[in-house]
Amino acid sequence: MLSAYGTDKGCLTEFPALTDAVPDGVVWIDMVEPTFDEEKVVEAALGIDIPTREELAEIEASSRLYQEDGAAFMTANLIRRGENDRPESSPVTFIIKNNQLVTIRYHHPQAFPVYVHRAMKPQSTAMTGWGIFVSLLEAVVDRAADHLERVGLIVDDTSRVTFSPRMQSGKRMRKKPVDLSELLEKIGEEGDFNSKMRESLVSIGRMVAFMQAIVDQTRQTKDMKDNRARIKVLQRDIQSLTDHASFLNGKISFLLDAVLGMGTIEQSGIIKIFSVAAVVFLPPTLVASIYGMNFKFMPELDWVYGYPMALGIMVLSAFLPWLYFKQKGWL
Repeated sequence: MLSAYGTDKGCLTEFPALTDAVPDGVVWIDMVEPTFDEEKVVEAALGIDIPTREELAEIEASSRLYQEDGAAFMTANLIRRGENDRPESSPVTFIIKNNQLVTIRYHHPQAFPVYVHRAMKPQSTAMTGWGIFVSLLEAVVDRAADHLERVGLIVDDTSRVTFSPRMQSGKRMRKKPVDLSELLEKIGEEGDFNSKMRESLVSIGRMVAFMQAIVDQTRQTKDMKDNRARIKVLQRDIQSLTDHASFLNGKISFLLDAVLGMGTIEQSGIIKIFSVAAVVFLPPTLVASIYGMNFKFMPELDWVYGYPMALGIMVLSAFLPWLYFKQKGWL
């Protein structure tokens, strides 16, 4: 699908659906899962070779930024939350030639429709190909900040569930049992998302640095000077978000280790209960075993109080170890 946009009175305007030619006045062509015929239309209009989906997948990370036929080709991995909140990462290519922008994508990052909706209103920035490019990346970075904020909230909520005791009337009560497997699954999902987001920010940072080099070599008009200043702010924002993603990664690693440690503690507690039970019932078993022997001369067999005495000894021999463990604080 091709979407073509122009500008009118500082606003972004959308052209009717493209058929066999690109109309005059187009500053941005958004190609979403384009067909072969749609690629040919754009190639004929701009005189460039549009990379296919297979070519995008084969491009090495070190070869995603290059200039060819008077156009700059820049590819970065953009991320979105897909079905079931799973992270979806896919390369998006930005091509700019003669101050016209072309974007090629095979998934639907939320930053694109958000920017289009906002740009339909009057903008204070230049609505040229470069201006739209920078604004679109600003929307992508803003969306990344929202994603990282959500990751932070989920991590904080998981940490509170993991560590916070239940309180009532100022007194500490027994904590509600926590499903550790569910916590591990949630931590793993957010760790995976945060990792992919950090990779995305790194690729965007490389692309912005490449943009900066191109802008520095371009004739410095007023619009390009404004774009240059915005690119510098964008670089600082990306660096801040990358640092924040690294911080969240540290929190997630700590939380993961803590949950795994809690699982080990729970297993140790269960094993301790069985160990104490074995020790507590060992003396009564010994007494019962002694009086279960088939010797002829056992004085207690003919004693009226022999049976109650044996039961009392077994109860006492079980109670004394339990009392000892209790005093030691092992229970």
